[in-house]
Amino acid sequence: MTPQDFINLIGPAAQASALKTQVPASFTVAEAALESGWGSSQLATEGMNLFGVKADPSWQGDVLTLNTREYLHGQWVIVQAKWRKYPNWQSCMDDHAAFLHQNGRYADCFDCTLGDDFAKSVAKAGYATDPDYANKLIAIIDRHNLLSLDGVQ
Repeated sequence: MTPQDFINLIGPAAQASALKTQVPASFTVAEAALESGWGSSQLATEGMNLFGVKADPSWQGDVLTLNTREYLHGQWVIVQAKWRKYPNWQSCMDDHAAFLHQNGRYADCFDCTLGDDFAKSVAKAGYATDPDYANKLIAIIDRHNLLSLDGVQ
């Protein structure tokens, strides 16, 4: 699947989700692209998990166990993790938005209406261990003109 195919596939759902959840569509698509390798990762294909949301003790759904690369104590390491598993990508997208809303550390993110600002806020709140996470998301947003999904031309 090409990046444009992926954008065309999940872009409309991301826009519909944004209307209900205030998670900018450009952020949703960029994060899904980064976290899932444009929908091609093992986590995306086997677990329908586009965002790399782990299965914490509160998760009541199915789980997929896979290795991941984490930035810990100043270095990259491989660790085994349990991930949320979904029946389809739409379920994943809905749960991702709910996850962000239900975790108080992301409350300030919802002051952001555009994906690039939302990306900075999510990274600042500690969503990922990668210190360059926001810049990677913003690069995808810029490269693929994803702000157009937020109504910015």
